[in-house]
Amino acid sequence: MKIATILGTRPEIIKMAPIIDEIDKNNIDQIIIHTGQHYDKEMSDNFFKDLEIPTPNYNIHVGSGTHGKQTGHMMEGIEEILLKEKPDIVLVQGDTNAVLAGALVCGKLHIAIGHVEAGLRSFDMTMPEEINRRAADVCSTMYFIPTENSAINLLSEGFSRKNLIITGNTVVDACFRHLEIAKKRGFEEKSLKKLDIDNMDNILTLTMHRAENVDVKKRVNNIIDALKELTEMNVIFPIHPRTKNMLEKFGLFDELNNLKHVHIVKPIGYLDFLLLTSKSTLILTDSGGLQEEAITLNVPALTLRYNTERPETVTAGGNILVGSNKEAIIENANKILNDEKFADNMKNAINPYGQGDAAKKTVDAIKKYYDEGMLNITAPEEIMTSFTRKMIQIKEDITVKEFETNKNSLIHMVFDGEKMRVPTDELNINEMIISYTQYNKLA
Repeated sequence: MKIATILGTRPEIIKMAPIIDEIDKNNIDQIIIHTGQHYDKEMSDNFFKDLEIPTPNYNIHVGSGTHGKQTGHMMEGIEEILLKEKPDIVLVQGDTNAVLAGALVCGKLHIAIGHVEAGLRSFDMTMPEEINRRAADVCSTMYFIPTENSAINLLSEGFSRKNLIITGNTVVDACFRHLEIAKKRGFEEKSLKKLDIDNMDNILTLTMHRAENVDVKKRVNNIIDALKELTEMNVIFPIHPRTKNMLEKFGLFDELNNLKHVHIVKPIGYLDFLLLTSKSTLILTDSGGLQEEAITLNVPALTLRYNTERPETVTAGGNILVGSNKEAIIENANKILNDEKFADNMKNAINPYGQGDAAKKTVDAIKKYYDEGMLNITAPEEIMTSFTRKMIQIKEDITVKEFETNKNSLIHMVFDGEKMRVPTDELNINEMIISYTQYNKLA
């Protein structure tokens, strides 16, 4: 078996590192394709070395550009590589242009695609990430899903339950793995000293890069106004180059930079940043991945967005959506700093993303699919059956698998009277409402 992994951005590399490790442990042939969206040394060669994963076999060097230009360039390069390498399955992670390009190419070449972190939905179609993740799911063969909520998103969109594998999120595996690497290599002692900041108490780590925030002066202004009042916090802001450009364009950079408790620093390496995050009192962010890392590291998060594709972090109690609302930012930040019970509840929120074994579950599932011939994408050999969509309430002790066998059917959704449930084989559906497809031979 041969597995190809497509990587494009730093978060993808971080989250796929545990899976690349696991593939290697199983002595499975693998190739790594880097699209080169992050094309400087820090984002490419050095980054792979820092995370102790192999340098990519291929780098497409796509660089920056418009969505269409970038995605088209990636598709061209990925197609050429896959035609040469002929992998049994291609893995993509998340919601980037690399994910979209890889999924579309594999769909056309009839190569199985495994979507890691499938099923996330913000329901905000102005986000390019939402379009990418939805399109990738349409093309996928295997869905490696972080939580039951994400599985229900896919079930409600009509995807077969039989291709959904709830693994947890590799962000947990990655945090544990990379903190260990950082400590082993002495980063713990050096990383915070590099920032050259005298007082490292009450750290508020700030990241802000999304267009819906940094491109809108009113929103940026509201966030800065909130920061002005959080003088008890030590705000550390590794600033994205594009964010800096927009702040300067709006005439707000100097205003923020002149605040004594705000420390604007250049982007820092991932291992340094992970250690900074782990030692923070609070994270203020519009990043998706950082919401996951925060709850994994038991650090309260306030998210500068009005929606999130990580709602489990909010439901669990480790994350609060504050948008760009000045009052909401100040109120919640002060409660985390001054209300010990409130802060402890956020810190002790149960991580919805698992215990750090997502990579193993992912590779085990791929091996099973391969052994059973389920990665082969071929044209149908049997004459199509007719089908009927039905919804009924079950009034007998019967499992999902038993019902499907008896009725020659596929169950899509299960409602237990209070919430939607994922229809696993062993789930007893007595007294539950189900929707299903029943298959019949054509006359």
